[in-house]
Amino acid sequence: MKIEVRGLTKKFGSGTAVGNVSFVVNEGELLGLLGPSGSGKTTVLRLIAGLEVPTSGDIFIDGKRVNDLTVQERNIGFVFQHYALFKHLTVFDNIAFGLKIKKWNREDRDKRVAELLELLDLKGLGGRLPTQLSGGQRQRVALARALAPKPGVLLLDEPFAAVDAKIRAELREWLVHLHDELNVTTVFVTHDQEEAMEVSNRIVIFSRGRLEQMGTPREVYEEPRN
Repeated sequence: MKIEVRGLTKKFGSGTAVGNVSFVVNEGELLGLLGPSGSGKTTVLRLIAGLEVPTSGDIFIDGKRVNDLTVQERNIGFVFQHYALFKHLTVFDNIAFGLKIKKWNREDRDKRVAELLELLDLKGLGGRLPTQLSGGQRQRVALARALAPKPGVLLLDEPFAAVDAKIRAELREWLVHLHDELNVTTVFVTHDQEEAMEVSNRIVIFSRGRLEQMGTPREVYEEPRN
């Protein structure tokens, strides 16, 4: 699915978190939103997801204006920075949670969870609790849960921030492989320039709520705007 953001602005009180931002995410693209803390990148992600309401501007997904649609109506998978897994549920039940909400029948639900356990290298871990997993495994469970309902768009908020450097490098490589295999339109937020360069098809650079630059990793590296 294609995402289009037009003139997006979000104010909190007298402060402007995002000011008149416009960009397009092409179908099947992996787009990175890069910038320091407070630059507006996570707010943009939450606006696309429907977790925040824009002060002005429009968001289109697959050509349809979604400003007034709920999170559930937007067909979006969202992965939070700190996993947000249900601690009392097994890996299997965490992944199946959204499918239960959407009332998938048990046979289809179990089949989909089994597919994701295989795809995300979690086979044999379905009966474990999140506390019994490594940080990298927990993040992959969070991704599996987001992908379970077959969303048209996947949004990732600092997806590797909660793991150490070695696991972070492995997860970056793994995310690129997963995206290439699934070809789902993906937007991820990061403050790590190396991460954005390594993972993204294109990068959007934010500063103080404004879009400063947009381009391929090569374009951003060779022609930085100061």
